[in-house]
Amino acid sequence: MTEDVRTATGASEKRLDAVYDTALLDLDGVVYAGGEAVAHAVDSLATAREGGMHLAYVTNNALRPPSAVAAHLSELGVPADASDVITSAQAVARLIADEQPEGARVLLIGGEGLRQALVERGLVPVDSADDEPAAVAQGYGGPDFPWSRFAEAGYAVRAGVPWYASNTDLTIPSGRGIAPGNGAAVEVVRIASGGEPKVAGKPLPPMHRETILRTGAKRPLVVGDRLDTDIEGAHAGGVDSLLVLTGVTDVAALLRAVPEHRPTYVGRDLRELLVEHEAPRADGDGAWACGGARARVADGGLVLEGNGAGAAAGAEGGALLDGLRVLCAAAWSAGGERAFDGEIAGAVKALGELGGA
Repeated sequence: MTEDVRTATGASEKRLDAVYDTALLDLDGVVYAGGEAVAHAVDSLATAREGGMHLAYVTNNALRPPSAVAAHLSELGVPADASDVITSAQAVARLIADEQPEGARVLLIGGEGLRQALVERGLVPVDSADDEPAAVAQGYGGPDFPWSRFAEAGYAVRAGVPWYASNTDLTIPSGRGIAPGNGAAVEVVRIASGGEPKVAGKPLPPMHRETILRTGAKRPLVVGDRLDTDIEGAHAGGVDSLLVLTGVTDVAALLRAVPEHRPTYVGRDLRELLVEHEAPRADGDGAWACGGARARVADGGLVLEGNGAGAAAGAEGGALLDGLRVLCAAAWSAGGERAFDGEIAGAVKALGELGGA
């Protein structure tokens, strides 16, 4: 279970794929980005699966139905069935069905994934605020989603229709960089209507509930690239987490993470599922050590020293991981949520030289 206040990353004497029965994997920025597989994802997931770990794919992106996501994963070399995919569309559809009558009309502001999820719960999607909907359901509609759909949502919400959102991620990774996500679209409707949606996706309880109901996981590990959805959701659900640096979160954001955004484990990519994890240890005078790396706060800034600052750079990612772990411990134990009075850029640069973090 996660700690209330984590001041350092955790330890695992065994590989993570041997400790946890199910990996609850985010997709965008973890398994793929812009439709293409993230480096090392395919081989790492194959090894974890062959070792007996159940792989489930948990995404806040409500655009595509699970069958389409599973087909895409299989094309990338990650075999998956629709039952392996859990989306925020499914979570919000269950939330609406729990609160609205069976067969209720729901104004659909989103894509096919959300439409199918509503139908699965016995709800009837409609396209206009004039169709007397009992609820509004909003999910990511893709980069070409028409502006007129936001107007329909605004009309209905302003008239008092209950409003539900699949998720409120402000951004989404793409092949060209970071693009606006469903949270940005939710803000458009909020400004136009003055309303406030009920939200189902990560990090909130409806998504965690949906995931556990559909996977039956007993000892899950959340794997993600975002602090404010994946890691916060794991913290709220009381389960362990692994943050990978292949998506939205960079090292500087990780070092400044508030307690509920601090992962159990950190690493480069999905290869970290296949290794043991050493916890940093206190090394006197506020310093932390792991392997050959040592980090401390000096004059309000972070300093990375020892082999983790360059001498062991030839080790296959080992120096990078040690450096990352000690920097997290030094920052978090000093209050990582605050803006450091001194700089962290030098420490981040030294870490990046070990592996491109």
